[in-house]
Amino acid sequence: MNLRGDVHELAPEVIGAELYVDGVGGRIVEVEAYDHEDPAAHGYGNRRTPRNASMFLAGGHAYVYRSYGIHWCLNFVTGAEGEANALLIRALEPLEGLDTMRARRGLDDVRLLASGPGRLCQALGITKEHDGLPLDEPPFDLRPRRAAVDVVVGPRIGITKAVERPWRYGLAGSRFLSRAFRAP
Repeated sequence: MNLRGDVHELAPEVIGAELYVDGVGGRIVEVEAYDHEDPAAHGYGNRRTPRNASMFLAGGHAYVYRSYGIHWCLNFVTGAEGEANALLIRALEPLEGLDTMRARRGLDDVRLLASGPGRLCQALGITKEHDGLPLDEPPFDLRPRRAAVDVVVGPRIGITKAVERPWRYGLAGSRFLSRAFRAP
């Protein structure tokens, strides 16, 4: 799956794709776009730090960071090398490895296994060790979507800057979203 290009064009294309980490995963149902001109992005103004260095790799790599010092979050880097653009993977529909996800998350409700970026990383076993790895090589297995899907768009969640930008994308009607999209 090609992840090199404009983050805003790639975001809706990632919806419906499938992500597996060591055989555990499912269908991506929600992402948020962040680009280097976005004040809510870690790479705003193309400022590189030790924390966000992977965001400056060429598209097709993982950028994994700790949110609030608690949860790991997975991003797909999409920009040209040296330009910080990424898609935060917010939620997926579990398809394979449900027993492993349930054990990692300590719960049975399939809807809550990977609905939210922290839950998703815990369910898939993603940690800082995955930061900077290519998404087209093991332990990752990223598969393009099999058919066209309906994508809904809305404002991003859990940020304080540029909140009005409609850069959150989701699979219409999915019960695995981290939060429902507001009606237009």
